Amino acid sequence: MSSPTLDIAHFINRITFDALPENLRSIINKFLLDAVGCGLYGATTRSGRILAEHVMDKGGREEASLWGRGWRGPAESVGLCLGTWMHAYELDDYHSGAKLHVGVPVFAAAIPLAEFLGSDGKTFTAAVVAGYETSIRASLAAGSLNIRNRGFHITGLCGTFGAAAAACRLLELDPETTANALGLAGTQSAGLFAFNSDGSETKRFHGGRAAQSGLMAADLASRGFTGPKQVFEYGDGGFISAFSGSGDISLLTEELGSRWEMLNTSIKPYCCCGSTHSTIDAILELREKHNLRPEDVDEIEIFNHSVVEKQCSWKYEPSTTLSAQMNIEYCAAISLADGAAGPAQFSEERFSDSEVVALAHRARFTVDPEIEKIYPHQFPGKVIVRTRGGQTYTSYRPGPKGSPLNPMGFDDVAEKFRWVTGNVIDSGTQTHLIEVAQKIDQMESMEPLPGRLAAPIQASQA
Repeated sequence: MSSPTLDIAHFINRITFDALPENLRSIINKFLLDAVGCGLYGATTRSGRILAEHVMDKGGREEASLWGRGWRGPAESVGLCLGTWMHAYELDDYHSGAKLHVGVPVFAAAIPLAEFLGSDGKTFTAAVVAGYETSIRASLAAGSLNIRNRGFHITGLCGTFGAAAAACRLLELDPETTANALGLAGTQSAGLFAFNSDGSETKRFHGGRAAQSGLMAADLASRGFTGPKQVFEYGDGGFISAFSGSGDISLLTEELGSRWEMLNTSIKPYCCCGSTHSTIDAILELREKHNLRPEDVDEIEIFNHSVVEKQCSWKYEPSTTLSAQMNIEYCAAISLADGAAGPAQFSEERFSDSEVVALAHRARFTVDPEIEKIYPHQFPGKVIVRTRGGQTYTSYRPGPKGSPLNPMGFDDVAEKFRWVTGNVIDSGTQTHLIEVAQKIDQMESMEPLPGRLAAPIQASQA
């Protein structure tokens, strides 16, 4: 009997590296390198260190390597850490239409499991593609804005499906068993946007928990444990009805295997919420073009979507790094002040600076009717800066740097990787990991990736 869940399970089971178009094969290289860089930086953060202590204290069967700790443990535990690390500083990739950080749960599940299984690079690549497509399509089918408006963090919800799909492909599970795993993953879907109330660290945890849940789902299914094989479409408690209330189930499988949704994934040049990035691009453009400085500015007017207002706009007051990373007024202010939006701009020293806070207070948000029509399928941004001298400057960006409208090539991602990991690993290890990412499809085993990451990391960040 066919069903949407079974249909995507068949897709996961059948996908092979040789059947992938060339642009998909090459894009995985970028996504992998970016995820590893995000994870290495995240390993040094406060939340990253706490998760590592938790996992190592619990112990367990030695299956996979925990980066930078000289420790091996269960793949699920390592996946929990890697996913939390990769999402620990708002540096990781995202899909605008799905409003989802895609790579975190997928890579955090696939890397430790591939290490344990001894998977080759081609199998690993196929598994990652299966994970990306499954999680993106789950969100699109449910209606990402519907889910978000109910207060859920989609990375936690749909990331479980991506992690489970990647794990099922690596384990070479048959379609029915894969459908069981998707059902088991869906029943573990979780993630609340309540972290915005106080800038708490639960957001960092969602990517790791999704990876851990997806790995558990695949393992249980492989042992014969059953899950609902209509997990997406079932009317009473299926994923769409439970988390969205409305959606379009056809988007789960429409042109599956010929239209690749993952090509619309964006890579972040800035370490803050992706919905702020076009605003940052617009601010940086005006800053450079008109030599703007904070003392010149009377008002910054930020135009965007009503969901961005709900998610990212409130009167900014210094609190936590995450609060600064999620606040669009602060992101606009610090970008104008510093001409950058990297890790240094979200340190306590900067997010508490009185002049930056005062500039953020001179920013205000306006819902734009034209952006209402196209968000979240595109992440545009419009900014008007009014100066104390009476000048008015406007910039509109249809899509941020790193998005499909303004993509980053492999060399750009490698440059990001070097500055993100510069205080974490040595330059020789950086070069090695860049080379591994470039030739992942040629690897006979995934061991060289975690093997090189076993050595202790160099630094601790806030």
